[in-house]
Amino acid sequence: MRIIQHVDPTGNAMVARVPASGTAAIELGSQLIVEESQQAVFFRDGKALDTFGPGRHTLATMNLPLLGKLLGLPFEGKSPFQAAVVFVSTKTFLDLKWGTKEPVAYRDKELAMVRLRAFGKFAVRITNSQQFVNEVVGTQGVYTTDGVEAYFKDVIVARLTDLLGENLDSIFDLPKVYDELGMGLKARVSEDFEKYGIDLVDLYLGAITPPEEVQKQIDERGGMEAVGDMNQYLKFKAAQAMGDAAKQSGGEAGGGVGAGLGVGMGAGMGMMLPQMMKEAMSSGGGSGAPAPDGSTGAQGGQQPPASSGAAGAVVAGAAGAAEAAATGSKFCHECGGGLPGGAKFCPSCGTKVSG
Repeated sequence: MRIIQHVDPTGNAMVARVPASGTAAIELGSQLIVEESQQAVFFRDGKALDTFGPGRHTLATMNLPLLGKLLGLPFEGKSPFQAAVVFVSTKTFLDLKWGTKEPVAYRDKELAMVRLRAFGKFAVRITNSQQFVNEVVGTQGVYTTDGVEAYFKDVIVARLTDLLGENLDSIFDLPKVYDELGMGLKARVSEDFEKYGIDLVDLYLGAITPPEEVQKQIDERGGMEAVGDMNQYLKFKAAQAMGDAAKQSGGEAGGGVGAGLGVGMGAGMGMMLPQMMKEAMSSGGGSGAPAPDGSTGAQGGQQPPASSGAAGAVVAGAAGAAEAAATGSKFCHECGGGLPGGAKFCPSCGTKVSG
């Protein structure tokens, strides 16, 4: 073997051995060509003898003093010897990925126990070729970035789990601490890389997310907070549904309200409507308010003038229809209140009940 070199066509080979397995016969005076962003480690009998940087090197006792001592320079240094050369790429390898294989359990102060997934990217550069070959590569013919990803992503996840437990109370605080977590994670993991002759150039924390079902519950919780007062919200939706029913009924109040409830709110909401409307009417001055002539709207079973409570009658009629549609009970056509069995007068407004 007179010329020894290696060119990586893929761009992701961190280490390549020549020959790929075992050793080859090499003579002193052979040419070793090392490309830019490469180092070549010379091995004999499983031991690293010397490391060469970029350029053309003539293998001789001058630059292989340890080899000269081992060989004893027989045959004027021209005798072939069995050796191997390991080419190590010293460029920065970008876009390496890490992530959790399985969700990591995390104790959250607001959500109790929640499972989290995390992922990101990192970049590395080999700074000690002999150490990296001896500690990581061994006798493999080719070692790529896949091997580095496979090993170190578990190391990164383990360090991240410790970091979250020590510095985060709730996942709702994540947006404001992403940068701090990323820097803290890089500082902790760097020592793990250095043990193998690798420099951790960059490490990015892409995202930390709970499972999809937990995200949906968080969205629902946010929606409830946006609604605010649930009682006022239900009253608003009831009035909105009754307005839609009135538009669709074409003048048939009972059927329209029943249809609106069936489509928009269901029977359960229909049972709630009468009471909510009574509360609204009583708070705004209902059918018992004094009339312009000083008399009340319903005394001694007399009907109040239609003009004094037209709006109330429409609302009350709609409420009564809603209750009737939902429960099948009788109701007062004036105020919408429920009627006990056999009653002749409405207990709420005093209106005489027609047979």
